[in-house]
Amino acid sequence: MNFSCKTQYSTVELHNTFSSAQIEDLKEITAFFKNQMCLHMDADFKTCYERIPHEYLEATGNVFWKEIDFKKQKELYKSISSETFNEIWSFCKDTDLETKSEFKSVCPNHKGKYQEYLAELASENEKVANYLERIQSSGDFNGFDIQYREVLSDQKEFDLNDPNIQLILAIHYLSLNDNEKRNEKWQKK
Repeated sequence: MNFSCKTQYSTVELHNTFSSAQIEDLKEITAFFKNQMCLHMDADFKTCYERIPHEYLEATGNVFWKEIDFKKQKELYKSISSETFNEIWSFCKDTDLETKSEFKSVCPNHKGKYQEYLAELASENEKVANYLERIQSSGDFNGFDIQYREVLSDQKEFDLNDPNIQLILAIHYLSLNDNEKRNEKWQKK
């Protein structure tokens, strides 16, 4: 993955928002997601995403991102700086309505640089603007915020070759996977 300006894609927003070290961490996040999504196929991001049997998985009650190895995902978190992690995510308390148990959940950091980055991209991309609005209004990453059908059908706004779109999808799906699989009790401070 290349976030440089040598490609036909602009990463000005990325460089305006994040430090060089944070950009390296973001590359690592995208590379990890691509590796998990591609199931070790030797293919580019776009090809891997398009090859996922989205409709079949949906019909069987599964989604592809649930196949991401959460143990490896937590190792990814340890390999990036806590500063980068905290610019994207924060932890919040969720409550199971039936048991009233409180547990730890990953949430968007609304004051972090990632939100600034999305806002800058949103000025040029209506789909990113809608996505950012939904995150800000719900306070969470939601499986309905980015639908695979929308990604596959709108190749102008969701250009899967664009490193910005790849990063957004990586963070979105990793967030969904984390929320699905994290099983930690909320620790009162």
